[in-house]
Amino acid sequence: MTADQLKALIAAHLPCEHIELEGDGRHWFATIVSAEFDGKRAIARHQRVYATLGDRMKTDEVHALSIKAFTPAEWATQRAQ
Repeated sequence: MTADQLKALIAAHLPCEHIELEGDGRHWFATIVSAEFDGKRAIARHQRVYATLGDRMKTDEVHALSIKAFTPAEWATQRAQ
């Protein structure tokens, strides 16, 4: 899977203001900003992102995904630092 394919897959199932992806085709590092994360703890945010992948983690199409999930307000604070 390419970064563009993974980005499109996540964006199709989760409204995002920002997605950054780095990886080698199997191991990915994602920074995702979504208003859907408001009021959710980190584990719920990660579960929401994993849900966008469907069975792709089980079939090893995406072997590993490390996630940094921010609300828009958190992202604005993060970028200002």
